[in-house]
Amino acid sequence: MTPEEQDLIMGLAFVPGVGRTRTLDEVLAHFGESDGGALALRLLRDAMERRNADDVEMALIVHGAADAPVEEFMEPLIELFPAEWHRDHEDIVSMLGKLRSPKTVPTLVLATRWVPEHLDWDENRALAVKAIWALGAIPGEEARDALEGLRDAENEIIRENAVKQLARRGEL
Repeated sequence: MTPEEQDLIMGLAFVPGVGRTRTLDEVLAHFGESDGGALALRLLRDAMERRNADDVEMALIVHGAADAPVEEFMEPLIELFPAEWHRDHEDIVSMLGKLRSPKTVPTLVLATRWVPEHLDWDENRALAVKAIWALGAIPGEEARDALEGLRDAENEIIRENAVKQLARRGEL
């Protein structure tokens, strides 16, 4: 993706006090697409193939601006999550959480245990907390078992959030 294309897509991002400077239709027309979800998925797969962190971010911006469903993104996001070369781990966990799918449990559990280098500064473990809340919303025993396993975590924040989710689910 060219810097000009990145600037075009960045115009879709909402800036407080400014709003958006581009429309989804403008971006779609530039890329010769009619569907924002399809464009976002194409951009995401291309970014993954080239291991381009900036373009991953652009694909996620297009996805959000298009208000596209997340289901088609599940497999690429699961594959992308553990890669160290990008910075969108929290956004990926949030998107996977919207699916409420048992297929996402292993990735969400990984997000509670692994801290990407770019998030090493975060003592509040926001990535892990997002993953725990996503696990709490997934029905079934696989998510429950994952939360129960986190009750014994060394990190207090992880333990407390796992207990809160189990309580919310009525499984304490």
